[in-house]
Amino acid sequence: MLKNKKNLLALSLVPQYFLVKLIALFPEFIERFYSNGLYPIISKTFRYTLGWLPFSFGDVVYAMAIIYVLRWLYKNRKRLRKDTLNWLRDVAAALAVVYFAFHVLWGLNYYRLPLHKNLNLESDYTTEKLVLVTEKLIKKANHIHLQIAEHDSLKVDMPFGINTILKEAPLGYDRLKEQFPHLEYHPRSVKKSLFSYPLTYMGFSGYLNPLTNEAQVDGLIPSFKFPTTTTHEIAHQLGYAAENEANFIGCLAAINHENIYFNYSGYTFGLRFCLNEIYRRDEALYETMVETVNPGILKNYKEVREFWDEHQNPAEPFFKLFYGNFLKANQQSKGMESYNYVVALLVNYFDGINL
Repeated sequence: MLKNKKNLLALSLVPQYFLVKLIALFPEFIERFYSNGLYPIISKTFRYTLGWLPFSFGDVVYAMAIIYVLRWLYKNRKRLRKDTLNWLRDVAAALAVVYFAFHVLWGLNYYRLPLHKNLNLESDYTTEKLVLVTEKLIKKANHIHLQIAEHDSLKVDMPFGINTILKEAPLGYDRLKEQFPHLEYHPRSVKKSLFSYPLTYMGFSGYLNPLTNEAQVDGLIPSFKFPTTTTHEIAHQLGYAAENEANFIGCLAAINHENIYFNYSGYTFGLRFCLNEIYRRDEALYETMVETVNPGILKNYKEVREFWDEHQNPAEPFFKLFYGNFLKANQQSKGMESYNYVVALLVNYFDGINL
């Protein structure tokens, strides 16, 4: 009986895969019945259940799963050579369960309508429009920077720690929901990752556990990055799986926060993406525009670059290659470059707004 169940589970991988690809052809259906129907119920249930815990339950589950898998591989090492077919069946059965849980609990959000359609924004933009918006962001970021640092050459250091930021980050969504009601965030379930060291060396600053709906933030990244990393992961919790959309929403949540340090993190976050895009299009123009950015802001950018440079290791490219391919398999054809496509959303949103 157990063997038959494992066979059925293993074989279910194939129809599951094609069913997901079929559903993906109907983003309006997913948007209405999953992303704005079933998923909010699932997400809130998990956040009510696990959000009160002071640690990441999902990280504990991951740790136990890793230990179990390593133990299972060790105990079945001889079976791998003698009974390969059944060994592969067991692996496929386990993958089928994870594949099903991933898509039902969160993953179908990858196939919802693009955010720009929901916000009635254009999906493309001109270089001229990019320059105008970048100039706006530079002016605003410089202004906020001087309110905090008092001198344009000083970088900004957060006056509070990660635990305070994790607690206060949802306040940005409280204000943002006045403009976008579907971005209401309650209850909260965002925590410092128990795996901050390995996460750092893998090259990631945060992640959402799709099986427990907990948002995790790397506790080692520069404090300047804590606010937007946290609001980015909250956006994932709210069902925005695409990285560019989570970047955009996370940026707006930080900008709309009542705390000026969150505002600084949000505006400089969006500015960095726009400057990078200008550099990609016109290096000479980039050099001209970056000279108008306060040196203290550039020092914060440098602080982040140096942090990641210090934690580079030979395995990091493989982790990013794996995650890039994961993104490509889930409607983000640019892989890791999907993070940069936030520029289109930023430009078309800020184009008609006075900052």
